[in-house]
Amino acid sequence: MNVDASIPQAPFAALPNRPVTNQTEQTSARPVDRPHHTEAPNNKQENPQNTRQADNRDDSKQPRAETRTVRQESELSQDEKRELEQLKNRDREVRAHEAAHKNVAGNLARGNAQFTFDTGPDGQRYAVGGEVSIDTSKVSGDPQATITKAQTVRRAANAPAQPSSQDHAVAAKASQLEAEARRELAEQAAADGQRERSGGFDSNPTQPARVGELLDVIA
Repeated sequence: MNVDASIPQAPFAALPNRPVTNQTEQTSARPVDRPHHTEAPNNKQENPQNTRQADNRDDSKQPRAETRTVRQESELSQDEKRELEQLKNRDREVRAHEAAHKNVAGNLARGNAQFTFDTGPDGQRYAVGGEVSIDTSKVSGDPQATITKAQTVRRAANAPAQPSSQDHAVAAKASQLEAEARRELAEQAAADGQRERSGGFDSNPTQPARVGELLDVIA
């Protein structure tokens, strides 16, 4: 989980990742890079040689294409087909894992799930890891709301069929947050009860309190 400085967040990670090609992106479409072209100033003729050199410099800045091209499954060897089947299963598992987190977290989830992809022998990319960021901050001044929130976070962390070690860590943090909120709620209830018992002293400070009440307040 990525932790924001203003709103604590915790990521729900999938099972430990396989070695990947370090290609992490969100489920939304990736922007397309456009090549930059150098235009000649007005009223001046371009030198063809300079133009070729500029084009070469521009070409050198362009990202290189994927080394693997899309291939039909019939073109794959038996080993490649087995690898592809494993990647497809992993992709389904990861997406279902993160969907379970997000569905239970509801509005506590921050944005879409993020996935890490690996390129299969068919040239297609498959999700091999992922995470969902979730708000785990306490509700300021409202311990009861914090308790409810912590319970939702814990359910979301444990929602997948096989929670990861990171998921267990988030669930433990939610349990700790709930325990702290319950202590705060109990302290508030005790303070409210004490004020009620000494109501004559608090409600009308101009009247002298009986000695017994004053001792109780000091104690």
